[in-house]
Amino acid sequence: MKKFFAFSIMSAIILSTCCGIMSNSVCYADVTDISSKSAIVMDYATHEVLFEKDSHEKMPVASMVKMMTILLTIEDIDSGDLALTDMVTTSENASGMGGSQVFIDPYVEYSVEDLLKSVIISSANDASVALAEHISGSEEVFVKRMNKRAKELGMYDTNYVNCTGLPAPEGFSSAYDCALVLSQVTSHDVYHKFSSIWMDELKHPSGRKTGLVNTNRLVRYYNGCDGGKTGSTNEAGCCLSATAKRGDMRLISVIVGAKDSKSRFNECSQLFNYGFANFENVNLIDSSSPVSTLAVTKGQTGNIEVYAQENYSALIKKGSENGYEVELKLPSSVKAPIKEGQIIGTAEIYKDGVLVKSVSLISKVAVKKVGYFECVRLIGEKW
Repeated sequence: MKKFFAFSIMSAIILSTCCGIMSNSVCYADVTDISSKSAIVMDYATHEVLFEKDSHEKMPVASMVKMMTILLTIEDIDSGDLALTDMVTTSENASGMGGSQVFIDPYVEYSVEDLLKSVIISSANDASVALAEHISGSEEVFVKRMNKRAKELGMYDTNYVNCTGLPAPEGFSSAYDCALVLSQVTSHDVYHKFSSIWMDELKHPSGRKTGLVNTNRLVRYYNGCDGGKTGSTNEAGCCLSATAKRGDMRLISVIVGAKDSKSRFNECSQLFNYGFANFENVNLIDSSSPVSTLAVTKGQTGNIEVYAQENYSALIKKGSENGYEVELKLPSSVKAPIKEGQIIGTAEIYKDGVLVKSVSLISKVAVKKVGYFECVRLIGEKW
């Protein structure tokens, strides 16, 4: 077993120090005055929490519930069980939904794409129910699937009772859980096809049109914001989950229970500002550089370089100890034959002594086993 402190970590710290990043003047965007009931900002890639306020408090989250409706729809599209071009016959139940809506007609066909677009951009309750009924046969069955997926994602503060977020006594979630589901949705390309659109329109089969305006103002007014979901009811207050990317950093921010619409956008922006100002993305594992060299026994070459199978990076607060270390678990030598891409060992990444990630270590080259006569020749050369 070997312990290895990644050179990229140390290099980043040295560079940060030389550039004056450790100066307190760089760290701004205070978040101590967040007035909303609950808030969180986390790293998209690792789900590391950068700041939180009562983020596991269970409370109604209004239309942010629709992030799970969106996720299940997109996952079915990616798996091939559903297509954007599929047609959905709408029910009277779906068309009659109150609250935020795009006024779909009953008993006519809309494409999955038009309905999904209406949910993502305009938070349409009627389109959400139409998708749920099409996918699972009824909203009730779809909700069971929503709760099952929530548990798979580790959303233990959540209980869904509908696919819209309309007020219901037993329906609740948390800022933390809303961040988790938005992080999952953000990983899908289909979502980004619609999430940053500011204005569009829905063309109904009858020929009439409904204007779509993105309920998330940050996609227009906050640099780097390309997705999210608003929500607002008397019970939940004003809510917002949003994602923003600058350079190689993507953050997820959630506000629950803001006093008004302006506050939710301001405080969500405040969370983003805090994250982007005070943290930097540091590459802990670089798959393009060898992490070690190992001796090869009974092979046509005497040694091989070992590489990480994937990159791994983490957000580290500027001017602070990073708390990460990388431990390589490798044998002292490896026996031929070796296949290209063969797993040789693992790199274990620890944060403050806790394992957060294991990355496979591989050989990027194949090594054939040396034959008998070649072995005799090599022994002779040594003599």
